[in-house]
Amino acid sequence: MISILIPTFNNESTIIRTLNSVLWADEIVVVDSFSNDKTCEIAEEYGAIIIKNEYENSAKQKNWALQYCSNEWIFQIDTDEELYEDSKYIIKNAISTVEENIHCFKMARENYVIGKLVRYGGLYPDWEYRLFRKKYGKWLDKEVHSRVIVDGLVDILGTPIIHHGMPNISKQLSNLDRYTRYEADDLINSDYKFSFIKWIIGPLYIFFKRYIILMGFRDGWRGLFLAVYASFYLFVSHAKLLEKLLLQSKNKSK
Repeated sequence: MISILIPTFNNESTIIRTLNSVLWADEIVVVDSFSNDKTCEIAEEYGAIIIKNEYENSAKQKNWALQYCSNEWIFQIDTDEELYEDSKYIIKNAISTVEENIHCFKMARENYVIGKLVRYGGLYPDWEYRLFRKKYGKWLDKEVHSRVIVDGLVDILGTPIIHHGMPNISKQLSNLDRYTRYEADDLINSDYKFSFIKWIIGPLYIFFKRYIILMGFRDGWRGLFLAVYASFYLFVSHAKLLEKLLLQSKNKSK
């Protein structure tokens, strides 16, 4: 009935927690980007099917892997995520009783930042489209933060995903360069017009929205950090967009 899809790359330190939370599924498919640690060996010990593909971006990797999932329903989960124990009953019941015109379920995601759940600043319920019928869903082709798009109606699943996405500040900062590069590429591909005004005002607005309007301050210093990070993310993404546009212009003038 259901295939679990897990994208991996050098995740030996976190994948066991994820696998333990989805062992109830009919099938676990791990799409690996040629890890050089013990990720694949661990997944095999848990009975997962291992497929390997050169990584281009997250959306393409997961869309490519769908062909190797043999069940009607797909549930995608990352290696920094897990499910609650009772999720297996809720998910199985949902897909066994669902109406034919429901092709996807969205789930809330509980984001843990340095060991504590944050509920403000726009990070909860943080809806994720993760459970969907294989023939009706795929990931939008974006470099970063791609979402599942489905042809059909979407229902709500009454169990959340637990996300340990920021175990420490260093990990988050190490992702900044890569994610903002992907973000700039997406802006280029969408013919986004660079604006100095948006470059200056945008980050200020994001901070005000996350910290004040969405009450990020209620999450204490974590809320402050996340609001600053989100605003800086936008600032750096647009800086890289400007850099790419200048390089393009320079190459055309040669």
